Amino acid sequence: MKKSSRARRMARHHGKHKAVATLNLTSLMDIFTILLIFLLVNNNNAAKLPDNQDIQLPESIAQELPTEVLTIQVSPMDIIVAGQKIADTETVRNQEERTVAALVEELNFRASQGLAVSPDEDREIMILADRSVPYSVIKKLMRSCMETPYTQVAFAVLKVAEEEEE
Repeated sequence: MKKSSRARRMARHHGKHKAVATLNLTSLMDIFTILLIFLLVNNNNAAKLPDNQDIQLPESIAQELPTEVLTIQVSPMDIIVAGQKIADTETVRNQEERTVAALVEELNFRASQGLAVSPDEDREIMILADRSVPYSVIKKLMRSCMETPYTQVAFAVLKVAEEEEE
């Protein structure tokens, strides 16, 4: 059977444009390379402190970076251990006891849940206290920590740049 001229022309046209579609990976690889370099350069190995807008940390020129440890956040209103409210700051300030019973109970519970730590090893805890919190509250928190396995107490501060002397 003979094909019409139109059918031959259409067959020729379809034959020319029958190539398989290809994906150019060069541009995609460039984008991923740039993204990888950006993430590596901006990766900060310093431990991130919990972000709480109620707490204004004191400033310091300390050079040591914080490590990942259990944190106690002390705002002017609340005392929070690892995201869980333990007590009111004002209640702790006004109490006669020298320790905070709820904090001792929580820290002992967390110490009992800890794995791969020998019982006689001291554990570390970090206190993030607002600069306006009275020292009497911080003193009670520190004394409470000393009654638990969390005897290494550290304080979080904001690092400020040292001013060069002229």
